[in-house]
This record gives sequence, structure tokens and C-alpha cells, in this order.
Amino acid sequence: QVQLVESGGGLVQTGGSLRLSCLASGRTFSSYTMGWFRQAPGKEREFVAGINGSGSRTVYSDSVKSRFTISRDNAKNTVSLQMDSLRPEDAAVYYCAARELSAFVTRTGYQYWGQGTPVTVSS
Repeated sequence: QVQLVESGGGLVQTGGSLRLSCLASGRTFSSYTMGWFRQAPGKEREFVAGINGSGSRTVYSDSVKSRFTISRDNAKNTVSLQMDSLRPEDAAVYYCAARELSAFVTRTGYQYWGQGTPVTVSS
């Protein structure tokens, strides 16, 4: 199992940047594909970005491509989401997730979830 704790959420103005981080417990972090998801009020949770175990493959949703960057540091058991050019529609609770499939990035099938960190974007 792996436990996930997100940090870095907060309030930012439109066009601003935030960096979210997720710290994972356990000694086999590199064996997990990691993902970021978000859920806005009244909406379903949606996939934002994912990265495979080695960090060699990344996948983004169309809505954040070219604005967000996912990365990981396996030595520090962390995965990050750099969010630039934020828009009001990016406001949501952001969740870190992990799945036991290290080679590929998928948008579904994540078994472990953090508690979430809220992001508010003021217009």
C-alpha cells in the first residue's frame, strides 16, 4: 500500500501559477504510476495528468496541456504538478493518486488516493 499527502494548494489570480506536491509513503514509489485528478463543485472528478514509474512518459488532459507539467522525484517519493496560466475553470480540489502499474500512464484504475488540496483561482 501507499499513502499520499498533497500540499501546495491555495488562492491564485487568473494567469498565475501554483505548484502542487504529493508525498508518498513506502519504499517502492517507482513501481507506481502517479496521477493528478481534480473535482470542482457539482462536477465529476476528472483526470488532469499522469506520469509513469520512471518518469519517462506523461499524459495530460486536453484542458491543461501546455499549461501544466507533471514530474516526479523517485528519490524523494514525490510527484508534483506545476500549474501555469491558471484559469477560473481550473479551480477545484486536486487529488494525487497512485496505481500499481509502473510502465504506462492510464486515466483510470488508480487504487490509492490522497485527501486533496483545494485550488481557487480568482478572476
